Amino acid sequence: MKRSGDSEGEKRRKRRKLLQELGDQKIPFLGPSDRGFQQLWDSSYSGLVLRRSCSLPAELHDQVQAALLTLRNKGCLLRDLVRVRDRDVFTAVSRVLLGEPGHTYRYLDTRLFAIPWHSEDSAVKGVNCCDPDLRAACRALWELNTFFCSDVSGLEEGDRLTQCVKVEVETRQGKEGDTESKHSEDSKNSEGGDSESRKSEEGDTESKHSEEWDIDSKHSEEGCPGSSQEGDWETESKHSSEEGECSQVKPSEGAILGQSEGKCPGWTSKPVSSTETETVALGAHGKPPGVQLQCGSLTGDHIDDKDDTGNVQGCSQPSPPQVCTGVVKFNVTLLNYMDPTAMSQLKEEPYYGMGKMAVGWHHDENLITHSPVAVYSYSCNDDKGDSGEGSSSSQKTCWRVGLKVAWDIHTPGLMLPLESGDCYYMKDDLNTTHQHCVLTGDNTRFSSTHRMAECSSGTLTYIQSRCQEALSNLHPDPETGSYSLLALLPTTLQHCEEIHNEVEFEWLRQYWFQGQRYARFCSWWTKPMEQLEKDWRLMETMTMLFLKTVEEGRAAEGRREMAETLLSALTDRHQQRQTWRDRCGVAVVSPPA
Repeated sequence: MKRSGDSEGEKRRKRRKLLQELGDQKIPFLGPSDRGFQQLWDSSYSGLVLRRSCSLPAELHDQVQAALLTLRNKGCLLRDLVRVRDRDVFTAVSRVLLGEPGHTYRYLDTRLFAIPWHSEDSAVKGVNCCDPDLRAACRALWELNTFFCSDVSGLEEGDRLTQCVKVEVETRQGKEGDTESKHSEDSKNSEGGDSESRKSEEGDTESKHSEEWDIDSKHSEEGCPGSSQEGDWETESKHSSEEGECSQVKPSEGAILGQSEGKCPGWTSKPVSSTETETVALGAHGKPPGVQLQCGSLTGDHIDDKDDTGNVQGCSQPSPPQVCTGVVKFNVTLLNYMDPTAMSQLKEEPYYGMGKMAVGWHHDENLITHSPVAVYSYSCNDDKGDSGEGSSSSQKTCWRVGLKVAWDIHTPGLMLPLESGDCYYMKDDLNTTHQHCVLTGDNTRFSSTHRMAECSSGTLTYIQSRCQEALSNLHPDPETGSYSLLALLPTTLQHCEEIHNEVEFEWLRQYWFQGQRYARFCSWWTKPMEQLEKDWRLMETMTMLFLKTVEEGRAAEGRREMAETLLSALTDRHQQRQTWRDRCGVAVVSPPA
């Protein structure tokens, strides 16, 4: 759904205003070794929660890390071919989706089909759909998912911990003039950035920045290489007077968990009083008042996330967006694998100078509104999966997550280093009001990103019920085997043809295009998709019967309306089929990860 020209013009005017205010300067950001880091977290990033590696059960670490290595060794982690600005590009990171049986996750015009995690309390059809090693790996990720559901649900408001500072505190702490911000060049030097490279890539004019700001943040959601859209500041065009202003504050729910002095290398903390718990609230959450933030469209036509999920092609009756009611139940996890030595087209973070990005600035999309996201980070040195925390790791750059307030050039960014095994949570509306990016380290890295995916139109059960709706209008003759239509109303025709398009373009073509790559690891989806194709063929028969009815004029009263409805559906189908023909002209076999 495209927005009006007035809305787009207003967005461009606001963009220009912010860019003019920013000029050639970099926006400051803070890391743990900077004064003001805790205060910034407290005031503007309170929905971010960090759980240290040392606070998770050792057995859970072992199971999860072994599972991630198993998935990599079996070749299950593949790069996706996604749609960005009307062209197909491979993601920079390799991934696989695990989750509840029959669930899918849609992003950048790509639908991922979940390999089911084999939990004891899930009735997984076809329990022999994969080999024992893969089944065990999936179950280990389900155990992690269960831990996250319980842990995030158990976070309480009001628990506090004094400021936590990294051990490697820079000597400039004594300088009073450096209490609030960290200039991007200081950061770049500390992270080993290449100043000449950064100048060549980012010392551009306002027009280049304008182009980057104009692109949807969803483009960089999954780290597509070679695109310049990482620095999106997208939001709803309403309430423009609040955009770019300093954030207001509200009661905090942020946290650092598992703070245990002497157990987490590289970090120290001040002691906690006996009345305080491990869970830490870190203050107020800042966001521009009254702003409704969103992701835009793939091609610059700015749409809400709900338009990308509930109002997909062929879905005639999109469900209202679900809202998280407090019960945390992650239904999928998107596993990512990133090897910096194999990622040759990484770009410098363009607005703060945080370093090279594996995944650019984005909101996680297609989620239940205000639902949390939980991320497990595991980095290793070599193919054997040795932890990246050995004696030489102090000289290596660790992976980091960067955060910023969307549409805000005044609030400094936040940069959080991640040790292997660390977890972080994005609670409440943090994913909506803020954006985050992933900054590369020297080791290879896995991440397991657990989400409450909005699946009202994204489960096998859903699409099967839609097929039943359409095929209920088709009557088979038991003697001749021929078919006839039960109803010839234009509304019935439109409904059936919309379902027809949805089955073909949102499911079958998505699966056969690249979803079936995972069938060699897990056959769970094979039979359901074969049945879905049979249903689609019956819908093709229904279209022919509708067309024949119109041509023969048997429905005289509504003939013109039926013809117009059929013409619209067939035109849309033809255009979409041509798009898919073009997509299939691109090699869909993922290059080596």
